[in-house]
Amino acid sequence: MTDARVHRRSIAVAALSTVVEWYDFTLYLYFSTVLSRVFFGGGAASLATALGGFAVAYLMRPVGAIVFGHIGDRRGRRLMLLLSMALMSLAMLATALLPTQAQIGPVAAWLLVLLRCVMGFSVGGEYTGVVAYLLESAPASRRGLVASSAAAASEVGALLAVGVSALTVSAMPNEALEAWGWRIPFLVGAALAGVVWLARSTMVESPEFERQQAQGTVPRSPLLHALTRQRRGVALAFAISALGSITYYVGITYVPAFLTSVGSATEAQSLWLSTLAAVAVILVTPAVGILSDRVGRKPVLLALTALSLVLPALMFSLMAAGPAGRALLGAVVLALVAGGVSAVGAVATAEQFTGEARVSGLALGATLATAVFGGLTPYLAQVGIERTGRADLPGWMIALVALCVAPLFLRMRETRPAEPPPAPRQ
Repeated sequence: MTDARVHRRSIAVAALSTVVEWYDFTLYLYFSTVLSRVFFGGGAASLATALGGFAVAYLMRPVGAIVFGHIGDRRGRRLMLLLSMALMSLAMLATALLPTQAQIGPVAAWLLVLLRCVMGFSVGGEYTGVVAYLLESAPASRRGLVASSAAAASEVGALLAVGVSALTVSAMPNEALEAWGWRIPFLVGAALAGVVWLARSTMVESPEFERQQAQGTVPRSPLLHALTRQRRGVALAFAISALGSITYYVGITYVPAFLTSVGSATEAQSLWLSTLAAVAVILVTPAVGILSDRVGRKPVLLALTALSLVLPALMFSLMAAGPAGRALLGAVVLALVAGGVSAVGAVATAEQFTGEARVSGLALGATLATAVFGGLTPYLAQVGIERTGRADLPGWMIALVALCVAPLFLRMRETRPAEPPPAPRQ
């Protein structure tokens, strides 16, 4: 087998492996109404408490990103991705085997949150490492498409999460679901993670890291290198990821809990609506990646920022008003916007950095923004609706972030590689 074929296989493994990462991490949100009853006692306040546990666990993402980023920048992207997936597999399996509140009392909730923290730590090294690996391995003219494949694959994972959740909830009565059925999606995730770890063991190292080793430019302290030499990249990666995180976690993964809490759909109906929205994201992501390769990252990002300003509040109002057709339209529109931001954001954030300390730079910028605007915002949206009674509040949260980051996007430089000049005519 030629080196080129091995390399193409490694790119495919890296891109597809984000399926597992997002399967388990979004599973908690999609399954939050069930977990709120199993681990937090049920009742009106339990959903907000469950979402609060997700927010706390999410704070571990930047910690994990910095730790794994150091490994990726010092020892290689391949080792980083193997270690993070191994830890994720163990956390998934342990979650599936947890005793419930009915079995051991309030300790069950603390154990669940602890395992979510372990999951958040391991996921911190996943997405940034995969995006860096794909960017460094792709042809310059196809970076947008190849890097966006990580976002598309992650949405396949989210689709699996919401699909398995919907099937599990629909297939059994509440008594069985709360007694043992809730474990099924987590067992599926643990099995998937084990398979992905085996596949990753066949990956070759990133050519960019091999170049650094050959030239002796591997930074001794990647975090310090990113802070001192790539601060502008850190700031822009934070802004891009802030918009991508809030559009994704409020505009997609929070939607099932939103529809259930405002009474627009039952638990099963809201999960099926989100399944269709996930399909829409998978379709739009490569299209936006290709578009960014053709017209540039900046114009695509600015257009999606404008859509994030005007559409979300309207869509949340539409979903709250019902019936199912309006809820579906709102969920799909929000999903298309979020999927587009994730697609161009994957390549745009990674291109803010040089190869040296790229993963650590992404950890400081992109992952920190995700911790703030991803893990915390579903909880804030739910609490805000409960206190104000405004169903469109989540949409205004998205619009506010879009308004804040737009000036930075207007001033940022284009990072799409310049096309080579045409060959001279003979």
